[in-house]
Amino acid sequence: MIGKKRKLGSKLKELKVGQSYSADLTIADKELLLFLGLTDDANPLYIQHDYASQTPFKQPLVPPVMLIGFINSAISMYLPGPGCHIVEQQVTYPHPVYHYAVLSLYLEVTDINEEDHLITVMVKVEDEEGRIVVDGKMKVCPAYELESMNAKSLENFY
Repeated sequence: MIGKKRKLGSKLKELKVGQSYSADLTIADKELLLFLGLTDDANPLYIQHDYASQTPFKQPLVPPVMLIGFINSAISMYLPGPGCHIVEQQVTYPHPVYHYAVLSLYLEVTDINEEDHLITVMVKVEDEEGRIVVDGKMKVCPAYELESMNAKSLENFY
């Protein structure tokens, strides 16, 4: 990474209300096992088919916090993108998400607060049946406009 040029995401002045991003996600075993291993989460509702089959859900669920990880990644990488920071989130999970689900993620900028250097991003995730499985909003601090390194390094010269 050293010496590699990295592009920052959209700065506050570049963002517009209504700007959006969408993507499709597939919840595969690899992602589930990596997440559960990383978090040391052994909830039987997430990993044991025999247990889950005896619950009202009938099959293992995807942990909600894993879904938030996908959303955070989309915000960090695409809207507003690299250099941003999520400062608040309000999220509900109206329907469960099952293993192997194909999801559609939609993000949209709904408010820009220049004074506080924050934007509000509406979040919607639908499953393959069109049901909303994640609904919410996030307050995000977009990347800051950086001063030129050349301007700083030359400030001692007249």
